[in-house]
Amino acid sequence: MSLIATLVVALVALLHVWFLVLEMFLWTRPSGRRAFGLSEEFAQQSKVLAANQGLYNGFLAAGLLWGLWMGASGRPVTLFFLGCVLVAGVFGGLTATRKVLWIQALPALVGIVLMLLA
Repeated sequence: MSLIATLVVALVALLHVWFLVLEMFLWTRPSGRRAFGLSEEFAQQSKVLAANQGLYNGFLAAGLLWGLWMGASGRPVTLFFLGCVLVAGVFGGLTATRKVLWIQALPALVGIVLMLLA
């Protein structure tokens, strides 16, 4: 895997660690509410759902980091998890906010392309 592909995959993994933190630990705090444009009342009502979503983002990050840790033999694992991130990003972009396409789906797509070109 090229250095650029590795860096992009690592960036996608770190983004998902950050999503985990936002959704599991900061959802009801001012910084978390500001990141998602939530009212305090809605954040309180949806915090369990957000924590569940954050946990899934953590699994995506773990899968990407696992694939990177495996080196060249982890290529299929990394591509699988990048594909999962891409699908989640497209779904989120279509159902939640278009911003998800740029923040989640596009970096995953770039990672997939770079890995396939490497």
